[in-house]
Order: sequence, then structure tokens, then C-alpha cells
Amino acid sequence: MTVDALTDVAGLRVGHATRSGEGWLTGTTVVLAPEGGAVASVDVRGGGPGTKETDALDPRNVVQRAEAIVLTGGSAYGLDAASGVMAWLAERGRGVRVGPDPAHVVPVVPAACVFDLGRGGNFGARPGAELGRAAAEAAGASTPGAPVPEGCVGAGTGAVAGGLKGGVGSASVVLDSGITVGALVVANPAGAVVQPETGALYGELFQGRVEYPARSVHEAARRRLAEAAARNAPPLLNTTLAVVATDAGLSKAQAQKLAGTAHDGIARAVRPVHLLNDGDTVFALATGARPLDEHPLALNEILAAGADLVTRAIVRAVRAAVPADGPGGTWPSYGELYGEPYGAR
Repeated sequence: MTVDALTDVAGLRVGHATRSGEGWLTGTTVVLAPEGGAVASVDVRGGGPGTKETDALDPRNVVQRAEAIVLTGGSAYGLDAASGVMAWLAERGRGVRVGPDPAHVVPVVPAACVFDLGRGGNFGARPGAELGRAAAEAAGASTPGAPVPEGCVGAGTGAVAGGLKGGVGSASVVLDSGITVGALVVANPAGAVVQPETGALYGELFQGRVEYPARSVHEAARRRLAEAAARNAPPLLNTTLAVVATDAGLSKAQAQKLAGTAHDGIARAVRPVHLLNDGDTVFALATGARPLDEHPLALNEILAAGADLVTRAIVRAVRAAVPADGPGGTWPSYGELYGEPYGAR
């Protein structure tokens, strides 16, 4: 049984740690690989990225596998969350062996952050090692194949998508070959996710049927968004983050290609995309449970699926978000403005 989430890739687990209220509106999300790690790579396209250990994922470098990926709020400050995840992994002997003792390990934990500083009202309320550890513990305690909580949780707690409340979304597919591909996204882009002429989500235009909102509903929504934008502080930095994963046996170079083409999924759901005030970053993981066909074009179906799933995960993130209204600002949700669609989850 599948749950239509990243955790359909066997061995991957997801944990969120969320802080909201009393000046907080942020969090951390951890994607935990199977013990021994997963082949990992990354592609960074935004003009303002905040990352950690991404150079290690270059196919030219020695590290092949990552034990976990950390997605976090708090801008560059929030990258401290990765140290809590590293400590949790090290206590379990998970990482690159660097000494004679089994405890002599260095966990490979790449991380990337979104900008959400001050959205809860307190600029200093941001994730650190404690929140990273909590997210790792949540991932480790989760049941294999468990559904992934979506919306305003983990790294998506303070996310904003072009003036609307953003969040976390996830999706998966089993290809005809039997290979599973999944994606998890933190949707916090500077660009819009809504088509201005109609109110439809850009990402849904690529998914078949589209229910266009009534003109009166769309006009009322635009007024609400304009009023909220006038009250909020001018936006500074944003960023969309994603993890795309498969159970196929990919090389590190193939994983990097998957991360790169998955950015197309962001471009379908967000306009404009990859701006100077975005830090758009996509990680790719491959567990290697299923062999990849040796045909030179066998990777193509995985590449296409990765991009499609990122688009769908962004739609799910925006659909699952709930409005936020507090000392840090006011961000209506898409569901609040336009109502629930057919097939909403």
C-alpha cells in the first residue's frame, strides 16, 4: 500500500519538528536515509542559497552517501539544526568510518534553509541543534512507509508562497518498471503559485482537470491578498527546497541529473522562479534497492517523474497550508481564499 509521499521509497523516513506561538513560526524537517545512507547529490539554482555540506555531494568528490537531509527554517542561522541531526546519528554509529573504533564516524548530513525570520514576531526564534535532534528523533521513531504530515509543519511552518501561506507537500509514483520515485517540497517561493488572471494554481495546470474559481471569488481573494501585503513587512528572502528520491540504483552523477531536472517541477508551479532572493535547492537520494536498466536512456522516466512530483508536491503544500495571522504578519491560505478542491487530501 502506498501513501503518495516520499516515504513510499522504501527505507526513507521523514520527521518534523515544529515551533509556533510566542514569537515562533518555524521548524525543521529531516529526511532519514536507510542505515548506511543513500547515494546523494544536489542542484542549487536560486540566487540566495543557504546550504551546508552541498560541496560533498559533487560527483567529483569522495563522499557517495548521505545519512540524512535537513530542510530547515531560520535562514542561515537554522543550519545549526544539522548539528543536532549529526549528533543523533553519531550516537548510533551512523556515518563515514574515520577511525578504528566503530564510534569513530562522521555523519554526512547536507542541509538547506528557507527564509522565515521574524514571521512569528521574534527575529531570534529560529531552529538550532535541539530542533534538528527532535526532527531526527521523529523520523527515527516513525513507522516505515508512514504518511508524511503536510502543510504548516517542520520547515514549512513559517513558509510563504508568493504572499499566500506555504508549507510542506509530498507525492510519489510507482513507474511501470516497478521503480518508485518520491518527492518532498518546502514551498516558500518569492514568485507566485497562483495564476493572476484566474486564481488557479499554476501547478494544477499541468495535472489535467482544473477547477477555475468563480470570478467573484478570485476578485475577493486578490483584495484580501493586497490588504495583507500592505500590512506585512516587505519580503526579503524566500526559497523552495525539495528532496527527490528513488529506490533505483543510481550513480552519484545520475542522482545529480535527477536533482537538476527536478527543478523543472518548481518552474511549472512557481512564476517567476530561481530569483536572486530565492535559494532554490533540490537534493536527490537513491537507495539502490532496484537495479536500473542498463539502457542509456533508462534514467529518463525517473527524471520525468521527479519533475512531475515536485510540481504536485508544491500544489499539495499550498493546498494543505492554513492561514497565519500574528505579530510577524498576515498570510491567508489558498484554501481559506478559494475553498477546497475536488480530490483535496
